[in-house]
Amino acid sequence: MVTATRMFHLVCHMIKVKRLHSQDSVFPSSGCESFLPLSLCTPMTEQQPSVLLNTGAQMPLLGLGTFRLRGSEETQRVVDAALTAGYRAFDTAAVYRNEADLGCALRDLLPKHGLTRDDIFITSKLGPRDQGSKAQQGCTQSLEQLGFDYIDLYLIHWPGTQGLGVGDKRNIENRAKSWAALEEFYAAGKFRAIGVSNYTPGHLNELLQMCQVRPAVLQVEFHPKLAQRELRELCRELGMCFQAYSSLGAGALLTDPVVLGVAGEWGRSSAQILLRWALQQGVPVLPKSSQPERVGENAQVFDFHLSEEEMERLSALDCGEKYCWDPSAVA
Repeated sequence: MVTATRMFHLVCHMIKVKRLHSQDSVFPSSGCESFLPLSLCTPMTEQQPSVLLNTGAQMPLLGLGTFRLRGSEETQRVVDAALTAGYRAFDTAAVYRNEADLGCALRDLLPKHGLTRDDIFITSKLGPRDQGSKAQQGCTQSLEQLGFDYIDLYLIHWPGTQGLGVGDKRNIENRAKSWAALEEFYAAGKFRAIGVSNYTPGHLNELLQMCQVRPAVLQVEFHPKLAQRELRELCRELGMCFQAYSSLGAGALLTDPVVLGVAGEWGRSSAQILLRWALQQGVPVLPKSSQPERVGENAQVFDFHLSEEEMERLSALDCGEKYCWDPSAVA
């Protein structure tokens, strides 16, 4: 049940949207204005905005995460639900072992939804086993598995190398070789943008000292209990897009009392509140689910606007808690 106070905020926000639309602004309810210049936020679909990367490519603020999505039947079902709900970005990785299923599902389903390859944004990632001298092979394999001529965004998934200890200095050399491979595929037009995932400020600064092409995206764990302020500021300074994964804190934040309180005031799910908290700061998100109804629910995050007080309540949860992987020890 939406409270009278919440209804007042919603009406005020609708008035704000109407005024901004009359000035040819685009999707002000996305919250991009609180973190990115409005000029960087443009419509990707009728309902969902995108962010302009430093390559000139447009990346939707909302994408479907596919971690743990398994099998062609499940992938088809979830991708169909996502396209129906308006998703136009899909995030996979070599280590997810579902690149081929995702590519097949998209080829089958895009015509059904009146879409083409150019209407969607696909991200994949180089696996730690291919870090270093095997990077070119890994990049080629991702392209072949997906079955498309290009990948919109390709990331180095992890700063370490499978089989090496986290403190092994060879990780540094391998990262450099991997980035050089990504740059080659970018120059050839096979990757439209390149970036990294799970990098620390130290890893990023090291990359910037040797790269020919600056990374377009940094994808890391991000939620109210892990605000990543240093990394976000660094990305802002470097013109990189800061993108979130595990926005729900691996599910742990869905039952947090503060999150539940805000969700109750809005009559929304905890997941929608957590996603909105990130989006309202201009941070792209990648919610994942194998349940079509949840996929649709997670897309309904552009029609409400959290108040400043609600944003502060959620942000006050920040305590540096990680629910996923910690790359800080990787040399």
